[in-house]
Amino acid sequence: MAARPLACLVAIMVVAGAARAQESYPSRPLTLIVPFPPGGSTDVIARVVAERLRAELGQAVVVDNRGGAGGSLGTTAIAKASPDGYTIGMGTASTLAINPATYKSLPYDVLTDLAPVSNLASVPNILSIHPALEARDIAGLVRLARAAPGKLAYASAGVGSVSHLLGEQFKLATGTNLLHVPYRGVGPALQDVVAGQVQVMFDNLPTSLPLALDGKLRPLAVSGVRRAAALPNVPTFAQASLDDLNWMAFFGIVAPARTPDAVIARLHSAIVRVLAIEDVRRQFDAQAADVVGNSPQEFAAEIRRELDRMRRAIAAAGIELN
Repeated sequence: MAARPLACLVAIMVVAGAARAQESYPSRPLTLIVPFPPGGSTDVIARVVAERLRAELGQAVVVDNRGGAGGSLGTTAIAKASPDGYTIGMGTASTLAINPATYKSLPYDVLTDLAPVSNLASVPNILSIHPALEARDIAGLVRLARAAPGKLAYASAGVGSVSHLLGEQFKLATGTNLLHVPYRGVGPALQDVVAGQVQVMFDNLPTSLPLALDGKLRPLAVSGVRRAAALPNVPTFAQASLDDLNWMAFFGIVAPARTPDAVIARLHSAIVRVLAIEDVRRQFDAQAADVVGNSPQEFAAEIRRELDRMRRAIAAAGIELN
């Protein structure tokens, strides 16, 4: 009979040890994996938050860019990391909704291999063209595309990216045939559009906005319930009768599944405090990003909703990848 009290004592000691470990978390620097190359919206938002998390957590948060496969490589690294809270990562519309809805198989399951922490921000998407193109609005772009099927090309941040899905949705909604030119990240894609090598770009607003304001890109439409404050003369996709494109991208933080609840709670509380800092909110506003900061449960429900919506959108666009 002595075995049972001994087993209970061992269990109590294990729980107590775990509690002490969580109370001391974090005791060393964290790694924040960004599953895209530097320079894109995900990277910009990640670095704003990582810089401020140092003060909230008392430890450095090192940004680790691991681009490739439309964000799948970096997301796989997040999912397979030790679930101790020291490796976390950025989760986006691409990695948590579009890729799982597009690819027949991925090295990770978005619903079982990742633990949502919080959605940091939602941002509009934008359709821009090279200024040398004659179109001045969506109708003009559609006329050009229909006059020369397959001649106009749109750049994307890679197969399965937000820009890829938007491009395919645009083709479906307008009955046009644009050539898809995928790149390894939004930076190289934007460079070629600005240089005139490719004519059309679908993107998150934060990375294209400075180029639009400088006249290096001509914006034709943005997503959202209202026009972007920085581009008041640019209609929303809904105002341009393209309702299917009128959705927002999101940028959140996730951890590996089985990360202790206490660690998730510690991370979440730190993130909420960071998002309340006025300077952080100003930096997000400059990126045309709306602060969110929802709970882990709310973010999990949001991911499920977006995944279902993207599955419907991708099925309608006829995108299917191995």
